[in-house]
Amino acid sequence: MTEPLVGILGGMGPAATAAFYAKLVARTPAIRDQDHLRVAIWADPTVPDRVAALLDGSTDPYPLMLAGARHLQSLGVTIAAMPCHTAHAFLPRLIADTGLPFVDMVAETARVLRQRDARRVALLGTRGTLACGIYQERLQDFDLAIPDEQAQQSVDEAIAAVKRGAPAEGARHLSAALPDVPLTVLACTELPLAADRLTGSPGELLDPTDLLADALITECR
Repeated sequence: MTEPLVGILGGMGPAATAAFYAKLVARTPAIRDQDHLRVAIWADPTVPDRVAALLDGSTDPYPLMLAGARHLQSLGVTIAAMPCHTAHAFLPRLIADTGLPFVDMVAETARVLRQRDARRVALLGTRGTLACGIYQERLQDFDLAIPDEQAQQSVDEAIAAVKRGAPAEGARHLSAALPDVPLTVLACTELPLAADRLTGSPGELLDPTDLLADALITECR
């Protein structure tokens, strides 16, 4: 059999893509180089703003996302992942247009939450992710805590700080946004990079990129 080839459609943003590949390596059971997965990464940071596209249609990221997916397809990718929550609003269209078998990070997160029977959950993400409802649709029977405007501003500032290379500053903003609930989903791939700098949290923080990496490993093994 041909070894699986994982494709990562990234660059949204670059630090989050690099962190995801590091997680994929760290979470793969391996004792030598040859035990790791074959991976092709297409990281295009010029993909237009996904949040703006969903909120007001002022940008269109899809053509460059599709081009990236087709680059991965041309390399023979057998399974793909996209470590960007907001971009998952475009995932059904991407799958339909390419036929690539993507692991859906949002669906995987919802599946794990149901397994854990965690019904009171906070959701922190970009305004675009929250506005398009990709998590709310899958978790309709959950008691979801969505940030108010003040908390969302802190989330926005945390994401922006990570994107400009200041994760410690991002942690300060993230801390201000965290609600007092048992479990918070970090539904933006920049937020775990800020969370790494936190000194404490009122509850457990769930990083969906961990779940995405585990799902890829399981599919390939």
